Amino acid sequence: MAKADKSIDNNNSIGRPKYNAQDYLYSVVWSEEDEAFIGRVLEFASLAAHGDTQEEALGEIRSAVEGALEDLDDSGERAPEPLSKRPFSGTLNLRMPKHLHRQLAEEAAQEGISLNQWINAKLAASQWRGLLPMKKGRRAG
Repeated sequence: MAKADKSIDNNNSIGRPKYNAQDYLYSVVWSEEDEAFIGRVLEFASLAAHGDTQEEALGEIRSAVEGALEDLDDSGERAPEPLSKRPFSGTLNLRMPKHLHRQLAEEAAQEGISLNQWINAKLAASQWRGLLPMKKGRRAG
């Protein structure tokens, strides 16, 4: 039995991976303007669905993704790769202004840790305090 995350559609001559709606990253937020919960999916930025409850909005957006996946498959187009299926190495090349690089290096030295450890600690702390910039319409927390 093939695992869902590695399933291949045998009718597909070019061997595209076949993703399922549950593979994608969903969010549901309340919209004052629409007076409804809005469900969205990260990998399909143009899709949104409304619901009176969070559960209903999530169900509606999952149905919309299922429909989009069927349409893409029927037309021979490739579905976007779910974020949950993408490999991450843990390595990130980062460019920053020289003055910030110097400041961070000085702070790391004062703390007696590597620059890499210091940047990771600052990012983690900022994320949990809601200090990292968020996209419009999202709240940290």
